[in-house]
Order: sequence, then C-alpha cells, then structure tokens
Amino acid sequence: MSFDLAALRATVAARGRVARVAVAAAQGSAPREPGAAMLVWDGGQSGTIGGGALEYDAARLARESLAQGGRDSLRRCPLGPSLGQCCGGAVSLVTEIFDAERLQTIDPSAPYLRRFAGPDAPPLALRRALRRARGEGLAPAPLLSQGWFLEPLLAPTRTVWIWGAGHVGRALVGVLSPLPDLALTWVDTALDRFPADVPSGVTVLSAPAPATLMPRAPRDADHLILTYSHALDLELCHAALCHGFAGAGLIGSATKWARFRTRLAALGHTPDRIGRITCPIGDPSLGKHPQAIALGVGAALLARAARAQQPEEREA
Repeated sequence: MSFDLAALRATVAARGRVARVAVAAAQGSAPREPGAAMLVWDGGQSGTIGGGALEYDAARLARESLAQGGRDSLRRCPLGPSLGQCCGGAVSLVTEIFDAERLQTIDPSAPYLRRFAGPDAPPLALRRALRRARGEGLAPAPLLSQGWFLEPLLAPTRTVWIWGAGHVGRALVGVLSPLPDLALTWVDTALDRFPADVPSGVTVLSAPAPATLMPRAPRDADHLILTYSHALDLELCHAALCHGFAGAGLIGSATKWARFRTRLAALGHTPDRIGRITCPIGDPSLGKHPQAIALGVGAALLARAARAQQPEEREA
C-alpha cells in the first residue's frame, strides 16, 4: 500500500480539513496490512483500515481530533477484548490532520517520512530505504521505526484503457477505479456518454473516432474494448494490434470473435498476434450481468499481476 497524495488532495479540496488514519505496523493477526488507510472528515469517510470496532474507534478519535484543532498521533491498538475482537494481534495507527497548507509541504517526488516520537534523526533503516528510493528508484515498503514512519507515495504501475462508457464500461470503472496501482483512461465517442459522477483519478477522453486515440496509450497498457458498436470494436482491435499492448480484451460471444479473427486476418494480422486478444472478457461462469463481467475482469487483472510479481519475490 502507498500514500495516495492525489486522493488526499481531492478530499481536502472537497471537504476542507481531513484526518488520515493509516496502519503503520501490524503484529500477528490483523485486518489490514501496513499502509492501509482511510480519510475521515466531519460527517463522512472513505477507504478502510479493516472495518469493525477498530475502524469505528479510529474514525471516532480522528473526528475528535479534527474538532479539537487537530493533533497528529501514533498509538498501538491490541486487537482483543477491549475492542470486542478476537484477532489476537495488534496494529499501530497513525492519525494525521491535513489541510491545503500542509499538503504543500509534501514532496511528491520522494517517499513520505515523518516523525511522531523517538530520536531527532531518522533511524538507520529508514535512511537506507530513502537512499535506495532516491538512488535506485526502489519504492520502500511502509515502515515504522522508533517513532518515525515512512511510506511510498502512490504511483500507479499499470495502465488500463477502457473503450466504451455503456453499462459494462461503467461497471468496470466502478470495480477497477478503487485499486491503487491502476491508472484508468476511459474513452468513448462523446462526453455525454459518460456518467456525471466519474470517479476521481479516472481520465476521460472522447473522440468521434476513438481508434484515433490509440497512439496516445502506452505500449504496455491493458485495453478493454466494449463499445456500443461492433464496427468500432473491430477498429479498436485493429488499432491495438498495430500499436502494441500488454493485454487486450474484447466483449462478445464466440461467434463475434470468430468473425473478428477472420476480419483481423484480412487486415494483415497473424493468428498468433490476433490470439493475444482475449474474447470474451471476464469469467463466463459468473454470468452476463455488467457487474459480474467487471468482477471477472478485475480478478483476471489481479491474478496476472500476482503471477508477474512471483519471480521478483523469489529472487528477493
């Protein structure tokens, strides 16, 4: 998990002073991992540190801090009978109060380091993590040491382009937009095809001929093609194959895909290249409801990302 500076800025702009509560450390059985965070303001909150009594109590204390002028804090919370929980572990929570002025002090190009207690200088482990981040570009894991807390700033590592703002496109954006490592771009033929409440952080693009926007996509992007028109879908598949991609998926039936394979071959694409496009998208066993399709697509994206990380973890 990472410090989502963009989401915090947007929430402060909309709500004023905001408390951010983050899991700084976890021991034993705990509902969330270090770096998990929620934003709390008078009358609402977003995100989660695991729900239940822990989250309820943390949100209550955060609102009290906001009402009393705001003080940052670090506290250890045993997850036992005092909270009505039986996890058996413990978490350390940091609560920080942010406004527009304080946001200006955060360097968006470096991990976020701050002191709650302990020595005047950062401990050696944190200094080493900062050196690796600055010298080698290695993002540190969230780390609490001797009252100092270090978090990497969120930088989405995967780009997903969603082509089509119909029911399935809207369901996909709803499912995928909360995932912190995805940068979503949403494309359709006109702005009035998008809902009024597009989630923050989603880039919306429109063009009468959407395929003309394909060159703007990174070559390592994932593409999900699900427009209202089979002709548009075919143009986008052709454009994606010409441009290059990490992954591509097309909504449709086996019959539609058989026709598309024939037409794409006639456009000069080889069978192995055409075979890189997945059709249908999602998990057919879940059904054809837009949210069911979105859940299947989201699970497939997460599974592929997990497989890609396994070699790195073994080397580490």
